[in-house]
Amino acid sequence: MKVQRRGPLLVEGPVEVELEDGTTVSSDRFRVALCTCRRSRRFPWCDTSHRARSAEAGDGPPADGRPRP
Repeated sequence: MKVQRRGPLLVEGPVEVELEDGTTVSSDRFRVALCTCRRSRRFPWCDTSHRARSAEAGDGPPADGRPRP
């Protein structure tokens, strides 16, 4: 498992996840990204919604790539 700051948890598969309601979902992919921001439309799988959240919050680098002052 690999933890990324403000990103998904990367887990080498196959993976089975038990959701809060007790149901399980599984993936047989080599590597899966598990959502940690809960904004994914494919939860528990990451759909990169965290990128939009970071951009809205100003957490990421500026669009021109220069560092923030």
